[in-house]
Amino acid sequence: QAQVEESGGGLVQAGGSMRLSCAFSTRPYGEYAMAWFRQVPGGEREFVAAYRWRGDMLFYGDSVEGRFTVSRDNTRNIVWLQMNTLKPEDTAVYICAVGWPAGTTRVRIPSEYIYWGQGTQVTVST
Repeated sequence: QAQVEESGGGLVQAGGSMRLSCAFSTRPYGEYAMAWFRQVPGGEREFVAAYRWRGDMLFYGDSVEGRFTVSRDNTRNIVWLQMNTLKPEDTAVYICAVGWPAGTTRVRIPSEYIYWGQGTQVTVST
């Protein structure tokens, strides 16, 4: 059974930076994507960022564009999320997912992803 595992997370002051990593236990095949979502208690999963193999494309949510950066190491099935200029509203559980979205328009949709990590808490203090 393939697994997704996140690391990083914790407490940081507003304006600070943090890096999360996501490792997939097996080498993804085909036109896969590795994505980050975040969720607060009682809320829906919000798309944060993603890497899609086809076209070597990166995607970002509107609320993090310009502050967060996705990078990847395909040889080790790892994706990183570098988060800069963090704000208190970035506080959430950050969850990594792997899937095969049916086109670029579906990269931001949680139901397109098959494998999910347990999530890691990111807390941004004022």
